[in-house]
Amino acid sequence: LAQGIAIPSPLERESAHFTVVAQRLSPSLSTMSGMFTRFVEPGRLALITYGPCEGKMCTIVDIVDQKRVVVDGPVSVTGVPRHMMPIKRLSLTDFKSTIVRGAREKALRLALEKDDVMNKWAETNRAKKIKARETRKNMTDFDRFKLMVAKRKRAGQVRLALKKIKK
Repeated sequence: LAQGIAIPSPLERESAHFTVVAQRLSPSLSTMSGMFTRFVEPGRLALITYGPCEGKMCTIVDIVDQKRVVVDGPVSVTGVPRHMMPIKRLSLTDFKSTIVRGAREKALRLALEKDDVMNKWAETNRAKKIKARETRKNMTDFDRFKLMVAKRKRAGQVRLALKKIKK
């Protein structure tokens, strides 16, 4: 001991190092649940990011294995038929409806209406951004021209307002 400071032995340092490494490699369940909030589970609303249904919303109905799930729109709500899909092609959202595993289309539709999941999703910034992108994509040449004219007009009004404030 030098001036009241305890210096750990090499064996104690090595033991402490292995404890820290073990905690990093296998964190406890309580740490994991605090870290993640969007789990792959029946009822979870997801956005399809690749494939023929890209850009549409779906609900996870069943889990097939580690990498695949069964999703359903339902067709009457989102236009996505029930099919199997890799999890990599899904982007999970914060919203979840209360359904049992393997629920049928009618039960799923009723659960989505009851929990008001689709309206909650439509109010999020992410959904608004996707809708705006879709709207811009579907604009005609004349629509783009009208938008340009409106932006010019707005910019002129802003300029005039700022000029009045400066004086």
